[in-house]
Amino acid sequence: MTHIMRVDAGKLIEKAADALKTEGSVEATEWAQFVKTGHHKERLPDNPDWWFVRSAAILRSVAATGPIGTQKLRHKFGGKKNRGHKPGHFYKASGSIIRKILQQLEKSGLISQTQKGSFKGRILTPKGTSFLDKIAVGIYKESRPAKTKAAAPKKEAPKAEEKPEASEKTQE
Repeated sequence: MTHIMRVDAGKLIEKAADALKTEGSVEATEWAQFVKTGHHKERLPDNPDWWFVRSAAILRSVAATGPIGTQKLRHKFGGKKNRGHKPGHFYKASGSIIRKILQQLEKSGLISQTQKGSFKGRILTPKGTSFLDKIAVGIYKESRPAKTKAAAPKKEAPKAEEKPEASEKTQE
């Protein structure tokens, strides 16, 4: 069985976004069509299904990094803002979008809140792990080259040749 982190991240996120959309476990909010994904962005997302893509990316991030919270995800999805003639500056992504997605994923049972030692955040549940593993296995099977059943010449086993019983060494 293949692991979530062994397949291409882009393909995993794309397939998981499609699965989240068809499954109905995540729904875009009413205001999602009007917002930018962060202060560093100049325009709205071009993809009309960006909410599901971001949900799948957050789900993969939770799977990869263990207990993770909103602030670390804001930093992960943030970026550099073009400020004209001034130097660029890093800004975090929108926290509201990330919080709403985390709440939806938690409601659907794919992630849960936990506290491991001093780390508090969200982790993948067994349902979430199996959800991503099924998608990862499908991607892995698609990416493998198909085995052809062409008649390959069989190699014959080497015949057992008679070995000399004693080597010709001179003994003194």
